[in-house]
Parts: sequence; structure tokens; C-alpha cells
Amino acid sequence: MNALFLALPSLEPQLRHWLEEDIGRGDLSAAALGGKAGRAHWIARRDGVFCGGVLVPPLFGLLDRQIAVRLLVADGEPVRAGQTLLELEGSAAALVAGERTALNLAMRLSGVATATAALVASLAGSGVALADTRKTTPGLRVLEKYAVRCGGGVNHRLGLDDAAMLKENHLAWAGGVAPAIAAVRASAPWPSRLIVEAETEQEAEAAVAAGADGVLLDNFSPAALVALVPRLRALASQRQGAGPVVLEASGVQPEQLAAYAATGIDLISTSAPVTRSPWLDISMRFS
Repeated sequence: MNALFLALPSLEPQLRHWLEEDIGRGDLSAAALGGKAGRAHWIARRDGVFCGGVLVPPLFGLLDRQIAVRLLVADGEPVRAGQTLLELEGSAAALVAGERTALNLAMRLSGVATATAALVASLAGSGVALADTRKTTPGLRVLEKYAVRCGGGVNHRLGLDDAAMLKENHLAWAGGVAPAIAAVRASAPWPSRLIVEAETEQEAEAAVAAGADGVLLDNFSPAALVALVPRLRALASQRQGAGPVVLEASGVQPEQLAAYAATGIDLISTSAPVTRSPWLDISMRFS
């Protein structure tokens, strides 16, 4: 997994803030350590997909630049219960001070990556990708979307400035699908993609006819999509000057993924890995 996606230097203020949240005016337990050096390692407590290791060196580096971190598992790799994930060495006070923050981040992100991987596995061989949504924890969006990628998913919009997505309110206030698309096309930079969230077959067909780059088919049943998708493909093939349309299903329950993947769509978007995943239990042991 490419850590450049995270733009790690830009995350330093957040890492520092999270450390300060836990440490406050100073770790009162540090006096018991007597300035000693120590070693520590992380152990996975259950099977899953690891994510968050890339944050460990910069996080502990904010406490003590002499902390040495040896990553034994890369982000995105599967792990087994009892497996050692990484090793640390340096100031015992710094190791203790950063322990909780580092583990909290890694357990949260590993949980998202693990949940994503399970859903992606159910789509294996279908050619349908699994995408995330903007339903993310405030302050953790980039990290949670990184975790989705580590689990084998793809990212939808990071924010409102990535692509235009016209939803129910946009369409109502603009007076319909075609006027809404025309207004966005007239103002957005030319490389911008435009997606329409359709709640009816008529909205989906209007979106394709008006030149939308993608149509998000919200809360359609698999049976409805089996009939609708070929019509939308045929309609898209008749467009002048527009490329193929990306057809996306949303409002899909995890247990329905295989049924939706068989309808001919390109993409399934779901918030489930972020909003429903448990943390992956990881512990830090000192030696």
C-alpha cells in the first residue's frame, strides 16, 4: 500500500494533537521509569488485516527522534492471532507515552481494513469494485479511507471538491436532472467528474442521457438492476462526445454483495467497513 496517499508530513499536526490529548501536561507515571531505555513489540490478538504501521515511526518520532521502529508487517498484509507486528526500542518514557495513541489508531484502522477485506473477498472474480463513502469519523477521513485501500477497496470522493455528486436535494432545487448537470458543467473545471444519485429508473435514464460520468443507483433491488443496467449501457452508447458511464449501486447490505455483483454494475459503495467494523485487538508488550 502506497503510504504517499497519506501525505504523511501533513498529518504531523494531527498526530501531535492526538498525543497531546493523551499526555496533557506530562505523563505522571514517567517518574517510575527512571530515564531507562527499553524495548517493546506489538502482537495481534486476532486474525485480520494490519493497517497503521506507517504512522508509528512519525508518531513516536514526535516524542523522541531516537526511537527505533522495525515494521515486521506492512500495511495491507494479513496477520494471524499471536503474530508480532513491529518492534520498538528507545526511551521507555517515550514508548509508554505514545503507546495508547499509536495502538488506538492502528486498532481502528486495522479494523476497517479487516472489514473491507472480508467484503472484497465476497466480490472476488466478479470484476466489481468495492468503494467507501464520505461517512467517516471527523478528523480521521484520510486515515479511514487509507485503511479501506489497505483492505482492497477503492476510494470514492475524499471530499466535495473531488467530484460533483448531485443528490435528491440538488435535483429538486435545480429543477431536474438535466438543469442540474448543465449548471455544474458550466462552472466546474473541465476534468471534473459528475455523478448523479438516482432513486428512480427515470432519474437514472435522464442522468445518462444528459451526459453524467457516473450514476449512483440508490436502494435498487438486484432484480431491478438486472433489467435497468442493460438499458443504461445502451443509452450511454448513443451519447455524443461522452465516454462510458460508471454504474454504481449503494444502499447494499453486506450479505447482498454477491447478488448485486451479478447485475452488471461496475461498483458497489458502502459505509459498512467504516461505520460497522470492530477494532482489531493489538497489544504492546515490553521487554
